[in-house]
Amino acid sequence: MSGMLKRLFGRGPDLDGEIDYDRARELARHPDVAVRRKLAQRSDMRPEILYYLAEDEASEVRREIAANEATPPHTFRALAEDTSEDVRCDLAVKIARLTPGLSSDERDRIRYFTLEALEMLARDEIVRVRQVLAETLKDVANAPRHIIQRLACDSEISVASPVLAFSPLLSDDDLLEIISSPAVAGAVTAISRRVGVSEAVSEAIAGSEDWDAVAVLLANPSAQIREETLDQLVEGSRRETMIQMPLASRPSLPLRATRKLASFVADAVLAALMRRDDLDADTAALVGDTVRRRMREAVADEGAGGSAKAASGVDEVDRLYKQGKLDDARISSEMTSGNRTFVSHALALKAGLPDSVVERIAAARSAKAITALSWKAGFSMRFAIKLQARFGNVSSGEILQARDGFDYPMSEEDMTWQLDFYAS
Repeated sequence: MSGMLKRLFGRGPDLDGEIDYDRARELARHPDVAVRRKLAQRSDMRPEILYYLAEDEASEVRREIAANEATPPHTFRALAEDTSEDVRCDLAVKIARLTPGLSSDERDRIRYFTLEALEMLARDEIVRVRQVLAETLKDVANAPRHIIQRLACDSEISVASPVLAFSPLLSDDDLLEIISSPAVAGAVTAISRRVGVSEAVSEAIAGSEDWDAVAVLLANPSAQIREETLDQLVEGSRRETMIQMPLASRPSLPLRATRKLASFVADAVLAALMRRDDLDADTAALVGDTVRRRMREAVADEGAGGSAKAASGVDEVDRLYKQGKLDDARISSEMTSGNRTFVSHALALKAGLPDSVVERIAAARSAKAITALSWKAGFSMRFAIKLQARFGNVSSGEILQARDGFDYPMSEEDMTWQLDFYAS
């Protein structure tokens, strides 16, 4: 086809110089898509030429029209309904970029076409289109508020998350309403990442019992959290151990909360408390005494039958494994109870690894290694996130998150390498 076009039209028309209206009309009907596409890129074309090209049969031409800032607004509706997902995505980026420039004295007709297209794109059936719109509008201070509210309540977290985490247009009332009845899993976690989370919103997150979100909130240094809320979370961490490490690492943790936390947390969390540089002398001494007392108790327990107790736990794991009842729900329950012997042996059986390898992985506090262990054991990435926090004591800022909401973020080759490394 390209050879025939060259024979018919030579090297092709020159589109670099000034083009008058009649010549532009001819080129808009040119049989070579590349010519029409280059014409569609030009910002000096008359509106009717661009409008004509907006209905071109080639999607690559229509994409250029969608991205061209000179494209007349009355084409926006047609482009927002275009059959090409790429065209609609390009339009979303362009309109979102133009939106801040629509001042109050703009002509009503221009505002109408722009807002109509934004509303259509925010309702687009293709997730990618809505996601592109959300990513582009997430930090635009004068975007249409009702569009931001719609995106924040989207049924897909990839769409809702950007505006929930960044949009300055969402009020505390908006956020509190979403927290009370989140439209999608992960919405509360996204809110926890916002800069300057207010005390009221922090209290609502803490009361939501979305512990993944609470862990992210605690790791957010700009979040404002009342001392009373922190006290409640410390008490709640007795059963939800995954937030113990984020609590221990929380900047400016009140001394009262620190002392209470030190009385019952796991050894790895206690070690994190010892590393804090904001403890007063009395609290530092209390934490140090707790560490030494636990060491003495561990030695005494070993001599008084601790090994027999551990063996009993291993027997229970073996029985459940043989019955096919050793699932993630049971392991999660034992993690919450602090039964590390049960959890460690269960993971070893499910992954087909020696217990010693699992213990080495846990001791390393490596997010990648724990994730690989969960994968090898046949569990979901959602379970791997819990395992990192509760079994591996990985800090909240280092926890590996799922790819696309549920997939493992590492390749099978990388996860196999992690397991081989700790087995060697």
